[in-house]
Amino acid sequence: MSIRVIQWGSGNVGRSALRTVAQHPDMDLVGLMVNSAEKVGRDIGTFAGTADLGVRATDKLDDIVGIYADVVLHMPLPSLVYGDDPGADLDNFCVLLASGKHVVTTVGYMYPQVYGDDVMDRLSAACREGGVTFHGTGANPGWFGDLLPLMMSGLSLRIDGIEVQEVSNFQHYPSPEIMFEMMNFGKTPEEFEAAAIRHRRWLDGLFTEAVEMVAAGLGVATTDTTSEMNTWIADTDLDTAAGRVAAGTVAGQRYRWQAMAGDVPIVSQETVWRMHERAAPEWPTGDWSIRILGEPKMYINLQHGWNHNVLASTAAHAINAVPYLLDCEPGVVTFLDLPIVAGRGALLPR
Repeated sequence: MSIRVIQWGSGNVGRSALRTVAQHPDMDLVGLMVNSAEKVGRDIGTFAGTADLGVRATDKLDDIVGIYADVVLHMPLPSLVYGDDPGADLDNFCVLLASGKHVVTTVGYMYPQVYGDDVMDRLSAACREGGVTFHGTGANPGWFGDLLPLMMSGLSLRIDGIEVQEVSNFQHYPSPEIMFEMMNFGKTPEEFEAAAIRHRRWLDGLFTEAVEMVAAGLGVATTDTTSEMNTWIADTDLDTAAGRVAAGTVAGQRYRWQAMAGDVPIVSQETVWRMHERAAPEWPTGDWSIRILGEPKMYINLQHGWNHNVLASTAAHAINAVPYLLDCEPGVVTFLDLPIVAGRGALLPR
């Protein structure tokens, strides 16, 4: 029997999910939640790149709740960053779960335990009411900086620390919406400080989840998670695929999160983002890497271009988790509760 799927969001991640679910051998696409009036009423096959499917997109939560479905793939822009209500995502999760729909989201909440008992109690109660599961996922966080280190740790005799580093150059990434609006590049320091408050809070939550989940997976009790951020200001105009980054505006961002046990960093993640190869020459260079200190020492490096569409992989990780979640007991399900999520249904006949 096919899994009935509602897609929430039709942006960069959502479109990948729509196309994949529409051709998935074990899934039926039965609904779509959009956030713009111009998309309302259009057949969802339009967004999936298929023939008409006989189902219309809606922007009303009540419509989505009223659809008979097994799971909602929740992939909008995060309400903690966008919109007038930062708590909208959490509220919507609880409504959907209580209505009897499993929820898989890519806006965070991979390890919602870090947000405290109030959040966990709300999610757990909604799961119990609906008899369903809740799961957060992604690519990084959600795979590279958390699942991969945990998998590597199985080869360790002793671990002294885990260091994850993502170094990315967006010079050739052609999305002004993501680069300038979401990630706040190209803003003056004053504009960046004002615009990035909500984005920084969201990032801090995401990467705190990641480092704390790795620590929990290793059985380590942490005492704190620290966060630091630096920006690099362009001293000349920099032309990129997304547009020009003017002199005097932010062209580099560097973050570090560390899960601490006392004064010792147990798990750390560092993210270095550049809008141009000439930005922040004094900052670390390289690719995406994981280093495990201890016995034996381990190091892996994924070179630039290792994944040609990380946003598509974000959607894939959510879709591929669904069959596993349907077999779980009702409640909040993190990666620590699941086996390795494999791409069931992804290997299609050619």
